[in-house]
Amino acid sequence: MKRKLRMGMIGGGKDAFIGAIHRLAFNMDGKVEMVCGALSVRPEVAKESGEELFLSPERTYLSYEEMLEKESQRPADERIDFVTIVTPNFAHFAPAKMALEKGFHVVIEKPITFNLAEAVELKKLVDQTGLLLCLTHTYSGYPMVKQAKQMVKDGVIGNVRKVWVEYPQGWLSKLSEREGNAQAAWRTDPSKSGKAGSMGDIGTHAAHLAEYITGLKITKLCADLNIMVPGRLLDDDGNVLLKFENGAAGVLMASQVAAGEENALKIRVYGEKGGLEWAQMEPNTLIVKWLDAPTQILRAGANYGDRLSGYATHNCRTPGGHPEGYLEAFANIYRNFALTLSAKIEGTTPSKEALDFPGVEDGIRGMTFIDTVVASGQSKEKWTDFTPSAP
Repeated sequence: MKRKLRMGMIGGGKDAFIGAIHRLAFNMDGKVEMVCGALSVRPEVAKESGEELFLSPERTYLSYEEMLEKESQRPADERIDFVTIVTPNFAHFAPAKMALEKGFHVVIEKPITFNLAEAVELKKLVDQTGLLLCLTHTYSGYPMVKQAKQMVKDGVIGNVRKVWVEYPQGWLSKLSEREGNAQAAWRTDPSKSGKAGSMGDIGTHAAHLAEYITGLKITKLCADLNIMVPGRLLDDDGNVLLKFENGAAGVLMASQVAAGEENALKIRVYGEKGGLEWAQMEPNTLIVKWLDAPTQILRAGANYGDRLSGYATHNCRTPGGHPEGYLEAFANIYRNFALTLSAKIEGTTPSKEALDFPGVEDGIRGMTFIDTVVASGQSKEKWTDFTPSAP
């Protein structure tokens, strides 16, 4: 395509952390330009945010409804191609639904919706319209995560037997939601976040990463959810036993009261012949452990590209030894979505590497994970079946 994709943002004004992250990510490759926004439910913040981002006043909207209605009436060579939704969980579904109904593709923060029923309804709309929906499960954008996925798929470590995935954070070790922390306030409020706290916020990332790398679906789980900080309304800690479709066993831990931890997401996958280990705080490294040989270290961007998969090299941006991290992984998701959308507009076929980004099916599985974890945590039965609703 000989132009940038035009995007409008819903939420993500100057007082929002994640909006700035999205803007850094989609700007990294120069394939997307933000031309409009409904950046806050507070009119003064929406206007000030639009000014700071140099948006035209006539395309700085005070509500997503106004934005989607007016953008849909613009000439084809002016209107947006897609929307990015970076609102809190409870405000995902309505703008996503309206955007799809108005003919716009969608990028949306995770979890995809407030509940499973809403996610299923979005899936129906995506199927009916043929539009694209990208879910920003950031950690699947790292090159060495993609390398691990391909190695498992190619049978390098043999059939998967065991998965350990953990995501400890410490930022909610105090009752921060009552101390003026806006991020903590909505994430711990059931009316805004949904039925799960830490499991909805970061447990879904861990579950997605386990399924993404192994290519296996979780079939049942056994969960123990905890509220460790007195006065909190949603879980801030949990441990989950997993069973996968091939019979593999897993352990998932997600905690936001692991005092002193930052974003220590880590996964280990063990097969018949060896194991893989990746940690988000050392993302350029993939450790390969062999049953009958010395441990091997693979590095992103190094001078042995012939030994990395095409999926890994497609998502590497710098030479070996130059750190790539969270923003680059986020940008990889946007770039792959943009490449796929541009190909769709042109009527061409995107590469298999470009098609590798999370979508609505991942969103449904994420919402099912939340439902199943909460149900299991409340049940006296050992195992609870993991059964996504049919779209």
